[in-house]
Amino acid sequence: MLNDNELLRYSRQLLLPRFDVEGQLALKKARVLVVGCGGLGCPVALYLGAAGVGGLVLADNDEVELANLQRQIAFDHNALGHSKAEALTDRVRAINPDISVTFREQRLEGEALAEAVSDVDLVLDCTDNFNTRFALNRACVSARIPLVSGAAIRGEGQVSVFDSRNEASPCYHCLYPEQGNEDLTCSEAGVIGPLVGMIGTTQAMEAIKVISGKGRPLVGRLLILDAWQMEWREMKLARDPDCQVCG
Repeated sequence: MLNDNELLRYSRQLLLPRFDVEGQLALKKARVLVVGCGGLGCPVALYLGAAGVGGLVLADNDEVELANLQRQIAFDHNALGHSKAEALTDRVRAINPDISVTFREQRLEGEALAEAVSDVDLVLDCTDNFNTRFALNRACVSARIPLVSGAAIRGEGQVSVFDSRNEASPCYHCLYPEQGNEDLTCSEAGVIGPLVGMIGTTQAMEAIKVISGKGRPLVGRLLILDAWQMEWREMKLARDPDCQVCG
């Protein structure tokens, strides 16, 4: 149940007829893994923590650099040189001390990745490289854990939900084959700051929908944003029956 403090803290969400106490209790019981504590991970963790997700695990092996401060809104100048995962954990705890927030200061891969994924109810991909995205996808499909995927570079971004519990849902590999995709990072191509906030907050909203069972998540749909034109487009995604991961 929700205590008096929680009823007050989450009152604006509890007022929503389609969300109500049932949705809030689902958030409270949920355990979520956020992989990547940078431009996307910051708004994701801040909003999910503020919304009352009961258990957050934040994973990243990088430290805060000066060039990060243009868009990674959880960090200030005093965080330079500190672990991103730890600094973001401290920030979320400061917003909501009533939830459990832990961090893993490592690059999740192999057994560590499989263990981390199998221990949660939902994974959010806030990374910036294809190798990690493909590994996360394989782990989520194997463990039948839903994955909320986001990406942002230059002035373009995209969001989708891959839910292996749903037999009709494609996986990330259905959308992008592993061969022929080369990483292009923000340090090489650039990125406009507010874009990562727009994509990250959209990921957070999708996570709340998946956890609570409310609304219509982006399963089988890819949402694409051109921030310079402020145009959202939606693409339908079909599962690939010959997919090497989920087929």
